[in-house]
Amino acid sequence: MIPEQPIQEFLWTVILSVYALLVVYLTKYLYEFMVKRKIKEKDAIYYNRKLVHIFAGGVIALVVPILFSSPLFPLFCGLAIAGFTLFSHKKGKMLYWFQMKDNLNDVSFCFMWGIAIFVLWLIMDNSWIAIIPAVFMAFGDGITGIVRNSLFKKRSKHPVGNIFMAAFCIPIGFALGNVGGMAVGGATAGIVASIVERYEIGPIDDNILITLSSSIVLFLFYFFS
Repeated sequence: MIPEQPIQEFLWTVILSVYALLVVYLTKYLYEFMVKRKIKEKDAIYYNRKLVHIFAGGVIALVVPILFSSPLFPLFCGLAIAGFTLFSHKKGKMLYWFQMKDNLNDVSFCFMWGIAIFVLWLIMDNSWIAIIPAVFMAFGDGITGIVRNSLFKKRSKHPVGNIFMAAFCIPIGFALGNVGGMAVGGATAGIVASIVERYEIGPIDDNILITLSSSIVLFLFYFFS
């Protein structure tokens, strides 16, 4: 549990947190570009949200097993950025190019990112398995949202998005699971995550359902294999 090189890993936590915030703020310029190109404001915000999913949450998740020896700092990173995004909703000036009023999905994304990695790593003692749900949520849901919005010009839960998500999540789940000795479990988790992404249950959004369902699948394969 205790990091092997706490100072170095703390520095990486700071660097990655700054990188994530840089991605968020750079999308402001992309928002302005899209609006000038007559893309609807809500669509520009939606595209930015998904790009942040991919280039912040996804990229950082992939380097976690390389840079960290413990899930503590990734947990701190996820919770810190969740706190920042929640603060911007509640107390600060909303990041209008990225956030939507009365929609806290960006907060749940950061929170579930940190929690899923922490819990899976803690129980399975395998960092590559631990990042699988976060990668599904970041890349899979990000790609799905961009495809749907490009096709239908609105937020949609059309099954075509789930097909694209499955096309990504199944092979990446297999690949990451294979590194951790659980390839079939990773691929199966990808199938389940791609299905449940279509659903939201009240305040339980797709970020929560993707990470929770794929984590449960990984737990089952871990305990029964």
